[in-house]
Amino acid sequence: MKYLLLLAVLALFVFIIGFKRGRPREPEVRSKPRSPEAPKAMLRCAECGMHLPADESLPGKGGVFCSVGHRTSFENRQDPL
Repeated sequence: MKYLLLLAVLALFVFIIGFKRGRPREPEVRSKPRSPEAPKAMLRCAECGMHLPADESLPGKGGVFCSVGHRTSFENRQDPL
């Protein structure tokens, strides 16, 4: 009986140690919380209609464009030589 009690205490000890190791740790508190970014103004490409941030758009004759190829094809259609 004495060995059974010793075995139960040992099993409980191993279970508690294993349980503590398996738990995920608390996330560390950051010193500076990140503030969310301000929303960016979105513009629509005059050629394909895709929306893109204003700082990534390319200005051209007739609007703004998402790429040089779209700007060129739009301007060629508008001003035939």
